[in-house]
Amino acid sequence: MAAETFVQVRGRRWWREISWRYLVAAVAIVYAAFPIVYVLSASLSARGTLTGSNELFADVTTVQYDALFQTLFPQWMVNSLVIGGVTAVATVLMASAAAYAFSRFRFAGRRGGLTFLLLVQMFPQMLAFIAIFLLLLSLRDVIPILGLNSRLALICVYLGGALGANTFLMYGFFNSVPKELDEAAKIDGAGHARIFFTIILRLVAPVLAVVALLSFVGTFSDYIIAGIVLQDQDKLTIAVGLYQFIAGQFDARWGIFAAGATISALPIVILFLFLQRYIVGGLTAGSVKG
Repeated sequence: MAAETFVQVRGRRWWREISWRYLVAAVAIVYAAFPIVYVLSASLSARGTLTGSNELFADVTTVQYDALFQTLFPQWMVNSLVIGGVTAVATVLMASAAAYAFSRFRFAGRRGGLTFLLLVQMFPQMLAFIAIFLLLLSLRDVIPILGLNSRLALICVYLGGALGANTFLMYGFFNSVPKELDEAAKIDGAGHARIFFTIILRLVAPVLAVVALLSFVGTFSDYIIAGIVLQDQDKLTIAVGLYQFIAGQFDARWGIFAAGATISALPIVILFLFLQRYIVGGLTAGSVKG
């Protein structure tokens, strides 16, 4: 009798305290998954439009994907992967080096530099798109590779805008690494470069993974800056290229756009799954042991 009463009390407690969490989780999953399922259904539809697509997966065909690969979509994907990958790696190296200098060195203007970085990150880069356009337009006549319609110029623009926020983010993480590790390495004869690359970067692996992921996602999906800098069809990124399919008022090709959006989401998902292991594992692998 006592066991039965205990089970009943425990069951009522579960419904009162825990069951609503499953309900909220289910609603959140449905809310987040429905747009993805709808886009996937539209990409597999033969109609090529969003009208009449209320019945999900009413007809399944690869017509939209076949038409997509007849365009410059593969080249756009390669451009986005190269620009996003180079920007992510360069952002991590530049921001981590700057954060290491602010964290470990004491020099004139250090506090003012940190304040300047904090102020810079308050203004989004897209506010300066007119200045960026005019600057690259002038550079094209002097240094064509760094002027308008250059992928290298676009990477440089991304790096200039990402340095402030990421440096300030890494700075706090670098401060959590004990300075005694630097002093012990210096006693063994290690220089600043060796300490930075072989010791510090390994201990701050979680923040490096976060910065790399955010940098890649931001550049891979950017439309405004990429649309201003790049002009030739074979140099466009995936966001700018896909927009051309739906830019027309009467000839929007939503089926091809949905197919391209589905494929372009795969690199971000794969990168997140790959870096997730480092983010979680780095929290314990980077701990200091006595």
